[in-house]
Amino acid sequence: MLNVLATPNHSTAPILVNEALADDVLRGAEAIAGFLYGDARQRRKVYHLAETSRLPIFRLGSVLCARRTVLLHWINEQEKRGYPQPRKAA
Repeated sequence: MLNVLATPNHSTAPILVNEALADDVLRGAEAIAGFLYGDARQRRKVYHLAETSRLPIFRLGSVLCARRTVLLHWINEQEKRGYPQPRKAA
């Protein structure tokens, strides 16, 4: 078990990694979809997000991969951004 303080390249916030790196890495769009959507069949959404947004993914050869801790941090940052509130009619 590793107890390493890691800082992803896209963030200045350190992430405490309490598990082995191999346990943190999701391999394949199916695994990423299962983590994000709870359904591995949603893999096309993962491919779409990988191409059209800043979803923090990387490739090992031809396999799409992501780290659980980095995805959780990315989701947290997305939540902080929120959505603009609609204007009320005057």
